[in-house]
Parts: sequence; C-alpha cells; structure tokens
Amino acid sequence: MKGLFLTLEGIDGAGKSSHIDALEALFRAQGRQVTRTREPGGTPLAETLRELILVQPMDALTESLLVFAARRDHIVRVIEPALARGDVVLCDRFTDATFAYQGAGRGFDAAVLSALERWVQGAPGAASGPLLQPDVTLWFDLPPETAAERLAGARLPDKFESQPVEFFRRVAAGYADRAAASNRFVRIDASQARDRVWQQVEAALAGRAR
Repeated sequence: MKGLFLTLEGIDGAGKSSHIDALEALFRAQGRQVTRTREPGGTPLAETLRELILVQPMDALTESLLVFAARRDHIVRVIEPALARGDVVLCDRFTDATFAYQGAGRGFDAAVLSALERWVQGAPGAASGPLLQPDVTLWFDLPPETAAERLAGARLPDKFESQPVEFFRRVAAGYADRAAASNRFVRIDASQARDRVWQQVEAALAGRAR
C-alpha cells in the first residue's frame, strides 16, 4: 500500500493538534499503519534541537539552519522509512511552518529558505528533481486575535507563543501565500466549533483515507 504523507499546519492556538488523535483513529480504522510525529522534532536529535529553537534566543538564520537540520534527521530516520513501508505519516507541522514563521513572521529571506528546502528535501547531490512534500496539508486557518484568546493562560508560552499578535498576522499571511501556491493545501476554518472543524477534516480526506 502506498504511503501517505499528511501534515497539519496553522498558527499557535489554531487547534490543529487537538485533531491528531481522531485522525490516527480514522486511518487505523481503514486498516492503515500510522506513524505520528511532529516538527521540529520526531527523532532524539531533532527533539534536542527543538528545545533550543523554542527557548534559546538566536537570529533568524541560526534558527532556520537548526530547523532544517532537525528536519533532515527527521526525514531520513522517520518520514522516508515510514512512507516506504506504506504508512500514513501524520506530521504536526513541516516546511510550510518554516516559511510562515521564520520567513513571513521573522522576515527571513525566502530565497535562502527555498535553497535549504531543496538541499534537505531533495535527493542527495541532486540540483533538480522532485522534493519530498506532503500529499495533503490541512491548514487550520484562524484569526490571530482568536488564537491569542485561546492561548491566554493555557500554558507557559515558548518564545514563539509569546510573540505579539502582529507577529501572528504575518505568520498567517505566510501560510496564505504557501496555500495559494500549492494545490495540496486544504483550508480548514478553525474558528468553528470543534465538531464542525472535524467535519471539514473528514470531508477534506474523503477518498484519501484508504
């Protein structure tokens, strides 16, 4: 059975992570094996880098290099082997988040991010050719002001969650730009009640959950 690479994207507070359990159950009910993971993270090395990225102050280039280093280890050790086995890979964030957070949010050079994307997600040593990309990206779209209300007092914020609303407006715009450039995105209106959000998720995956 062919592997399926599914990512969930959205600003902090959009509620994407709350649907991963149900997504895993949906695919397992179809008889699929599921590998569930996240970015930054997914391997011991990538999880160590995650802690640095989310806590330590650093400039945008350093941050981007660490994100892509974590991603490379994640791809090689987890994502590619799982897809080769025919698993469904459910990943909480992937490269779209880097373009949204480091690119649009932090104002880092998108051309540099694109070069890193090719180096990390392309075949080793290949100057051209296909990149590893998700088959489907569920984009949980939520106004930044609403997301901020949801996050308020929920937990001790990391350095991204503690950013002002204007930062998340830029991140949301970054996601919108990525979605406009690729037909793998499915926009989920995350401002609705949880059951209505799940209905959108199920509809987006109709015909793919097998």
